[in-house]
Amino acid sequence: MESRPQKQKGTGSMEINCKMLLKGIRPHSLIIMITWLLLASLFCNSTQDGNFKEDGVVHCRPQNITVTASDYIILVMWQDDPSCKSVHDVLTYELEVLIADKFVHYEEVAVTPDQIGSPHSWNWSSHLATECASHTLKLRSRSQNRTSQWKVEQIVPAGHNHSDLPEVYPRDNVFEVGSSATFCCVLPMGQVLERLYLNGHSSSKWDVRNISSHTYALTVDLNRASTTSCTDIICETKTSENGACAYIGYPPADRDLTCETRDFQSVECLWTVGPNTHLAIGSPTTYQLLGSQCADGSNGRCSHKMQVDFGERNWTLTAENQLATVVLTDRADLTNRVRMFAPQKVQVLAVNSDNVRLQWEWAIRIYKDLDITCQLNISDGETHAVRECVGVGLSLAVLKDLIPNWTYTVTIRCGTSRHLWKWSEWSSSAGFRTTGDVPDALDVWTQVKGSQTIITWKVPLAKQSHGDIVDYEMTWAPTSGGRETARVMHPEHSFALSLDSIKEYAVSVRARNQYGSSSPSTITIPVLNTGSGGVKLSRTRGTNGGFNLSWSASLTASCGYIVDWCPAVGPCAVDWLRVPPSETKVNIFSKNFKEGVRYLLSIHACTHRAPVLLERVEGYVKEKIIQDRLFKTLRWKQRDMDVEVSWDPVALREQSAFIRGYSLYYWDNIGGVMNTSTDNCQATSLTAKGLQIASYTFTVKANTAVGQCGATSITATLNSLTDNLIKAIGITLATIFVLLCLIVILCYRNWECIKLKVYPPIPMPVLKDKWMTSLTKQSCHRVFVEMRHHTEAELMAIPVLHSKSEAPATDRVDRGNVSSQTTNGYHKTAVEKLRASSAAIPCQAPLLPPTLLSSSSAVKDGQLNPSFNLTPTDSNGYQPQKQKGQPEDVPENPLPCVLTYILLPQLPSE
Repeated sequence: MESRPQKQKGTGSMEINCKMLLKGIRPHSLIIMITWLLLASLFCNSTQDGNFKEDGVVHCRPQNITVTASDYIILVMWQDDPSCKSVHDVLTYELEVLIADKFVHYEEVAVTPDQIGSPHSWNWSSHLATECASHTLKLRSRSQNRTSQWKVEQIVPAGHNHSDLPEVYPRDNVFEVGSSATFCCVLPMGQVLERLYLNGHSSSKWDVRNISSHTYALTVDLNRASTTSCTDIICETKTSENGACAYIGYPPADRDLTCETRDFQSVECLWTVGPNTHLAIGSPTTYQLLGSQCADGSNGRCSHKMQVDFGERNWTLTAENQLATVVLTDRADLTNRVRMFAPQKVQVLAVNSDNVRLQWEWAIRIYKDLDITCQLNISDGETHAVRECVGVGLSLAVLKDLIPNWTYTVTIRCGTSRHLWKWSEWSSSAGFRTTGDVPDALDVWTQVKGSQTIITWKVPLAKQSHGDIVDYEMTWAPTSGGRETARVMHPEHSFALSLDSIKEYAVSVRARNQYGSSSPSTITIPVLNTGSGGVKLSRTRGTNGGFNLSWSASLTASCGYIVDWCPAVGPCAVDWLRVPPSETKVNIFSKNFKEGVRYLLSIHACTHRAPVLLERVEGYVKEKIIQDRLFKTLRWKQRDMDVEVSWDPVALREQSAFIRGYSLYYWDNIGGVMNTSTDNCQATSLTAKGLQIASYTFTVKANTAVGQCGATSITATLNSLTDNLIKAIGITLATIFVLLCLIVILCYRNWECIKLKVYPPIPMPVLKDKWMTSLTKQSCHRVFVEMRHHTEAELMAIPVLHSKSEAPATDRVDRGNVSSQTTNGYHKTAVEKLRASSAAIPCQAPLLPPTLLSSSSAVKDGQLNPSFNLTPTDSNGYQPQKQKGQPEDVPENPLPCVLTYILLPQLPSE
């Protein structure tokens, strides 16, 4: 008879203690110890005989025992023996499980008196599949410390001994990620295990152990889900290989069940499907709503046909796979959870310039009795607007404030007004185009360019024109004066006016299309509109492709502010933005902004009359590095041992960033780089000081916020101070020489003029003699003599004066009073010839200078005044007398004498 494991273990301990006791006994005490052992043996035998007496055995025992096994699960079912009905206390059944004849589990099942006579069951999950090794189940009853005989049931695996390949168990089982599983490999007779492993899992903690001579077990921690349909367990021997499939995944994790109705004739529940269980093949999750199977439960949606009544109730959903079962519950009154179907057959009934009338139908009849709120989504392809309308059984709506001559599409969704649970789906779209209308008022601005005022306006957008723009009508007039008009054809959007700067003008512009003209947009041009005036110009930096501007609020800005901008250099197409009076900052963005271009921005206050300029700012959207060779005319000049490098001012169009100063770098062939700089952005020169006599390279760079750029270089060779002095002297002497040569050439070419200026002609001397007194009695006439140059061989005809009673004429001629250009010899010969030719002259007269002949004293009434003294005198009346025999003085270089005419005295006729 077998005893309980606990008692067997205790008996074994007693035997061991007895043996140990015998080892320690000495020979002289052997008789005493034998006596004690005999007494102990008699005591033990008497105890065992008492437990197994027939009177101590419980006659109540289990009967009709049935044992079933599936993979790891062992299920035991049994009934009570009829004698068990006499037991009035708790009846206990003891169960023991042995695997391959090794004890592995013990458990007790308590049966109360009211359960006696009913079938009993017990299940247990083994760590090893029943196909791997034999499982033995032992069952007995116990009541009031009395036990029955063990009933033994054994589960023996069958079939694997007849295979030629190793067999792996269990097959196609489902396991949860994070659990531990044991697989076994049953080898054919005579084969040796080489390897047993789980594909795709780490083998660092694998425990392969021997269960029997031909069975091996592998215990694995399953920390990874099956990536494909299943995971393979492989068993290898030297001659063969085989395996099994395991599905490793997760239990269902669905949540958030919500139920609703759409037509009051069915229930539709929605929930959130949990993460992928990875068991779609091995153990797909099944769903049941209110006990009915859900065909499309994996999508988180399930419907059930039933009448929906008022009142709350529980709506239950079950999600189940082989690992676990999840029950979801939602308690609600579905009459407050109505999700309507979308409106159908949306139609456009009437279309005007700014409104349209729409109509639709309902597929569910009961919707006509509900309070309905509908949303109409209106789209023009660029923008969307949602408008709401409310009504009982709502199926009609009017949309207002639409853009004329504009295309729209509209869709509709609805819900219950009282308990708005969810909106319906959007209906199918309906399209329409509104009719045209007059244009909107224009956005007008002004710009001054020189003496002209440019009136410009923004071209109306398609949604502002309400039709095709034909032209624009301009009207302008001073506050007192006549009105003038002009038409500007589309798409031109500006007009230049030459206005009187001392008058204030009002300018109005209208846009015209086929439906008429817009309301006028008026702007006032003030007197002496000179632009910025005394407004200070400041700088700003661009941000994210635009400008962030802010300014102080102005009390004069009754209608807001206007910010305009245009490039600071080149053609300026002004653009502007209007800001409400409550705002004093704005972010300006434009698709025309370019990096590296300086922009001029002006902030104006909008008033009921002319706009007032408040601030002016310049800046770059983004500063760019200035290209090299920025300085076109780089020059250098040596001053002692310093070199001044200069350049022309940098043009604004070449500045792609704000210049904050300049830097000069210079170096020779053997030294390091030196530099000097200035923060003056208006500077045009820098000086390198204390240089040596050598060849230097000078590079000028502009300092900007993006770094130093625009590098331009020049090379210069420095000379010593002595060389400079010699060079200066040489240049001075060469200059003097050139000037002297020019003076000599000019003097040579104008020598005659210089002689006349320096040595003017000397007046002709006056001749006086006694024969002059007789001239009054003789007649004379003028004899014109043409003077020309003669050679020395030519004769000059000189008139000779004759007297009737006086001395010979030869004695009366005074040589000293005759001027001649000839030498002494020439003079003598001329006088002799004069004498020889005197007989041929009909009338003789003295030789007189023109000045004397033209004098009023010498000539009177066309006759020579005989009383006029021809002899020169000094201021005292002294008249020099020629001494007899005194030689005549003849100049060596006589001055030329020009004789215009000779006046001969003539006696009056009697």
